[in-house]
Amino acid sequence: MTLATIRSRALAGMSAPAVLVEVHLANGLPSFTIVGLPDTEVRESKDRVRAALQNSNLEFPHNKRITVNLAPADLPKESGRFDLPIAIGILAASGQVPLAEAEKYEYAGELSLSGDLRPIRGALAMAYAISKEGAHEQRPLILPAGSATEAALVDGLAVYEATHLLRVCAHLLPDSAEEKLSCIQAAPTAQEVTFPDMRDVRGQGEARRALEICAAGKHSLLMVGPPGAGKSMLAQRLPGLLPPMTTSEALASAALLSLSSNGFALSDWKCRPFRAPHHSASAVALVGGGGNPRPGEISLAHEGVLFLDELPEFDRKVLETLREPLESGHITISRAARQVRYESAFQLVAAMNPCMCGHLGHPTKLCRCTPDQIARYQGKISGPLLDRIDMQITVPALTSTELSSSPTGENSDTIRARVATARALQMARQGKPNQALSVGDLDQLAMPSDAAHKLLRNAMDKLGWSGRSYHRVLKVARTIADLAGTEVIETAHVAEAIQYRRGIQISQ
Repeated sequence: MTLATIRSRALAGMSAPAVLVEVHLANGLPSFTIVGLPDTEVRESKDRVRAALQNSNLEFPHNKRITVNLAPADLPKESGRFDLPIAIGILAASGQVPLAEAEKYEYAGELSLSGDLRPIRGALAMAYAISKEGAHEQRPLILPAGSATEAALVDGLAVYEATHLLRVCAHLLPDSAEEKLSCIQAAPTAQEVTFPDMRDVRGQGEARRALEICAAGKHSLLMVGPPGAGKSMLAQRLPGLLPPMTTSEALASAALLSLSSNGFALSDWKCRPFRAPHHSASAVALVGGGGNPRPGEISLAHEGVLFLDELPEFDRKVLETLREPLESGHITISRAARQVRYESAFQLVAAMNPCMCGHLGHPTKLCRCTPDQIARYQGKISGPLLDRIDMQITVPALTSTELSSSPTGENSDTIRARVATARALQMARQGKPNQALSVGDLDQLAMPSDAAHKLLRNAMDKLGWSGRSYHRVLKVARTIADLAGTEVIETAHVAEAIQYRRGIQISQ
């Protein structure tokens, strides 16, 4: 009776908990059993592992009873990532590779029938989870060549790439004449990313200014205007105004993207994500979920922009799921057996028409909607959700004269320089963007002058704002003051912030 214990990882959110692959060989009726809540893909690994060992001229113990236990038993296991650790466990238990050497590493990889290693989903998330553990618990990671490169983005973790099962075996054999696996050290540098330029936007001075404030303080924004006014055009240019991603931000964003079905592309390293789901998206698609929970659009937009066009066309129940992550910056998906938490510090930018026909307030086109239809259309956005959106502006339609005669505005590079300066001021002062300031932080860092405070109180009383609205206007005013380079929030800063809170008035 022989036993080998090999370490791997399960994808259960960003934690990627360790899984012990225990391989037990015993005399008795020949069989091959996998236990520990394996899904269909994991159960099918029996055939892949058997064929890979035989086609690689390695011995498969046909006359033994093979039991593979994936511990902990209450954690569901999915995908073909356990092929490689199961194969190494069988080889170690049967004495074909040294058990002491095999236990020094963690493994993940899908095996082809010929023994070739195929890339897996979530390699970067696995490496990111390992790096969060204590130094004494970290083990080098052996991955397929197609996955090792992205995992090597995690600094300080030894990642080895392998193309075939035999290459892994040769690496574990001390006296092997074969070349050892190579440890990937260098991470790729950030790629030059070209975003649409703000120079292309004609007119819309208020919207351009609002977008700059939005980028500087990481505020959420709702744009209301008729079709063709330029709402989508403005939203698509927001990523080009944001400051460069830090390494920690890029790692967290890339790890979440690696969990998605499309995976993470190295060309997107340190590129702010811009996600624009269609209004037919379900709640699971937006916030994540499923039988084996995966991140949704709000998590895939972590440290980037989530753009929701035609906001009232989304199902109201779907939109209501945004309320908690807008406040907390993360989403917790609960199932009967477990919970999965994903980071979702996204920057929401939404766009909508003012009415069903879209021409309410248009200078030349007549709106055909009745007051009841207008109220019903705007009422698709609930008051509590609207209350959580920092800035709400009107984007008017431009006449042909305004469109043709408006001068070319500033380009994105010029605006981004001001945004970066303001964001750096915030990080030096409080270590986070103004949008993330708590009520206690506002009392210390965003106290307006007496005249500005009086103006803000009068606006709150006259417009019937909630306490949340009051604090969000104060955060926007703090950002406006940072862009102006002043420490004290003056009356002009508060007055401008108030104007960015009046894009739409919902009648409940």
